[in-house]
Amino acid sequence: MNLNIEGRIALVSGADSGIGFETARMLLQEGVRVAITDQDEDKLEEARASLEPLGSVIAVPCDVTSTDAVTALYAAVREALGDPDILVNCAGVTGATGDFLDVKDSGWDDTLSINLMGAVRMAREAIPAMRARKWGRIILIGSEDAEQPYTEELPYCASKAGILSLTKGLSKAYGGDNVLVNSVSPAFIATPMTDAMMRKRADEKGVSFDEAVETFLDEERPGMALKRRGRPEEVAAMIVFLVSEQARFVNGGNMRVDSGSVMTMDA
Repeated sequence: MNLNIEGRIALVSGADSGIGFETARMLLQEGVRVAITDQDEDKLEEARASLEPLGSVIAVPCDVTSTDAVTALYAAVREALGDPDILVNCAGVTGATGDFLDVKDSGWDDTLSINLMGAVRMAREAIPAMRARKWGRIILIGSEDAEQPYTEELPYCASKAGILSLTKGLSKAYGGDNVLVNSVSPAFIATPMTDAMMRKRADEKGVSFDEAVETFLDEERPGMALKRRGRPEEVAAMIVFLVSEQARFVNGGNMRVDSGSVMTMDA
């Protein structure tokens, strides 16, 4: 399948590992010029060096909780590559967890600032140039948690529900300018974030990492029919399709990549 995005410019956040890294890799394989960003400068440079043999890639560190940092990020990308045609916002954290009554305002603020407001800041910088060119693709990363919230991670769940609403709103506001906005909602993907969750679970239960994953699937994610963690490249494949010309009539959608974890028919 020819995705017809060769020569486009993409900016991928949260790209030093996991879904963001795999998305950058697949975009490079399609001939897209890619800028990757994340907070950890050393890890980001390692990711860039790993991706460099595949095509044109630059790395620019950024903290998406800072409007000034996001503005500086876009300035650097424009200088090196040009205005991004494609934005894939993978930056995110689990954030504050625990009983709702025990989570302080600071936990909510930090989680929302990264997961929701980070997406707002990134999209706000991207959209004007996309509108001017009458071509743009934005992918925001949601989660199964947006649609079936889990009581011990409500700040994360609320932030991802906000992502789905933001996606739909932006798709209505700018779809007429051929700036298409969609979200992708994974469930329990093998990333550093879920690795940390499983190490914590293994320590708490006194079991191995693999046993922690197995019991988590049985007890917490019974809808995941494939009975395994997803792989980052399985999510990235959906993202790369959605930013391609093959998906030019897809706008405002939320695509689940979740092995059936969300046990309803609602989108």
